[in-house]
Amino acid sequence: LEDNRNPQPTKASVCAIRKVTFTLFDRESVLRNVCTGCDTTKSSSFFKKPSFKMPNSNRLATHAGSWYTDSGAELNRQLNGWLNDADLTFGPARAIIAPHAGYRYCGACGAWAYRQISPAVVKRVFILGPSHHVRLSRCALSAVQYCNTPLYNLKVDQQINQQLESTGHFKWMDQKTDEDEHSIEMHLPYVAKVMEDYKDQFTIVPVMVGSITNEWEETYGKIFAPYLADPQNLFVISSDFCHWGQRFRYTYYEEGSGPIYKWIETLDKMGMDLIETLKADSFSEYLRKYNNTICGRHPIGVLMQAVEELKRRGHRMSFKFLKYDQSNQCCDKKDSSVSYASGSLIFE
Repeated sequence: LEDNRNPQPTKASVCAIRKVTFTLFDRESVLRNVCTGCDTTKSSSFFKKPSFKMPNSNRLATHAGSWYTDSGAELNRQLNGWLNDADLTFGPARAIIAPHAGYRYCGACGAWAYRQISPAVVKRVFILGPSHHVRLSRCALSAVQYCNTPLYNLKVDQQINQQLESTGHFKWMDQKTDEDEHSIEMHLPYVAKVMEDYKDQFTIVPVMVGSITNEWEETYGKIFAPYLADPQNLFVISSDFCHWGQRFRYTYYEEGSGPIYKWIETLDKMGMDLIETLKADSFSEYLRKYNNTICGRHPIGVLMQAVEELKRRGHRMSFKFLKYDQSNQCCDKKDSSVSYASGSLIFE
């Protein structure tokens, strides 16, 4: 569902806005096929407990060589460049929101979130990403021991997995489901790069977040809240923003809003402003009103619920978006684009 087929952004000066009728498709259909990215033709590939031992199992970097380079040297050069171009303005981050499309589209944007991380204090990285290929009504854990990247392999934290499993609210991904999903994998090289000076001193906790209800977002938020409160933990929330165009079955546009790409930006930034308030109900109401096709809406919701739980316990936090971009500037109803945003959560 990421916009890896679009041409380079079109200049606004050549845009010709045509008077067309834009429609908002059935909400549930849109959410199944875009927001969570779920291909409903595929059956679920989850199990309650690992039915096999995988002491030496590695999750392969299945999107290397296509969504990003499989050359460690080239990847290191690219990540260095993007991180050097980003500014450290809102850190040290306890959690970030960053995109998960092909690096040619969102690599530079994602760097603004990763630039806010202070790697010296991080011992564990939780990575929460949506499911794009299978139906999932809860959250699922990775059963592998390591996740491969072209830089180096990242160790999965089995102790934390056991703690989460003990709540009774988590399923397990089989390896194929794990390797098919890109929303978590696209963050692994960035995590590896930012943490390279401490690569033997941290672990990761990949979590696939399904198409869960607001009530389940609250439940998972309460589960993750104690981990978020620990300054040695970092949360990476994987999400792209508006998927606009007929191929995404979302062409909502308010007449008189100017060029389509400007309307998309307005729509996205309404949601981003609400995320910055850290009020989960306000963000949920925005999604109900506009049905914006934010594929990581549920991982974001879980983070916001965790923040609200910690606020009730007296913690003070702030969130700020630092970068916004689009894969393409839509000027016509036949165009399409995916939006990207990067932000940072800090404790005060």
